[in-house]
Amino acid sequence: MNQEDDAPEGAYTADPAPLDDAEATRRDAGEAESSRASRSWWDRNADEYQSEHGAFLGDDRFVWGPEGLDEADAALLGPAASLKDKDVLEIGAGAAQCSRWLAAQGARPVALDLSHRQLQHALRIGDGIPLVEADAGRLPFRDASFDLACSAYGAVPFVADPVGVMREVHRVLRPGGRWVFSVTHPLRWAFPDEPGPEGLTVCASYFDRTPYVEQDEQGRAVYVEHHRTLGDRVRDVVAGGFRLLDLVEPEWPEWNGQEWGGWSPLRGNLIPGTAIFVCERA
Repeated sequence: MNQEDDAPEGAYTADPAPLDDAEATRRDAGEAESSRASRSWWDRNADEYQSEHGAFLGDDRFVWGPEGLDEADAALLGPAASLKDKDVLEIGAGAAQCSRWLAAQGARPVALDLSHRQLQHALRIGDGIPLVEADAGRLPFRDASFDLACSAYGAVPFVADPVGVMREVHRVLRPGGRWVFSVTHPLRWAFPDEPGPEGLTVCASYFDRTPYVEQDEQGRAVYVEHHRTLGDRVRDVVAGGFRLLDLVEPEWPEWNGQEWGGWSPLRGNLIPGTAIFVCERA
């Protein structure tokens, strides 16, 4: 498939094509390999991702996951009125849709992503949001630079050292700052990634932390996702210096009839798909 054929209208074009022949496996993948794989995967697939999901995400909505839970309704970062004049860091921002919503509330967001191509889409959409290309495990900001930090399916599922990310977020937050992030619900790892009935039968151990890796013919990882149990995620938060205020498991709403990957109304009405951790800097 040529990425240029499926690029959103007005999008930049890129040379690399998706690796359709990648081999899926479960094996160890360290911090450096995971970071390289994530950067290259998102650079290759940003056009397709924004084309497929852009309408659902909107240009200036803050959606926490495939269920469609909107920050305007959930207020996990706090009431919308309280966001005015707050410095906010969005990690794994993609095309910065969430940051645009935050800016509309009067906040001062900074959108950070590992992928250059995702940030090109942020530039395409526009609105002057400050953009930073960097790794979530090495945030290029001074201590106590932000009041709030957030990540909607960004960075955390893809890093080999989640505690390192937590500590970096803790470092750049001011005392009492809130950190809210969403990930695939850990329970989903025990089920096939299928939207239909075949995705409702347990096929693997929930306790198997071995990363999911897609690799090329030379055995080099081109995509990596790391599994943590729910308890692991809680311990990561605490080890990073945070208090866990809430754990939100969004229910599938009646209005959402979309299917993609392993998400669907069928599965969403029976098992959780997203876990949102609401944390406060201790």
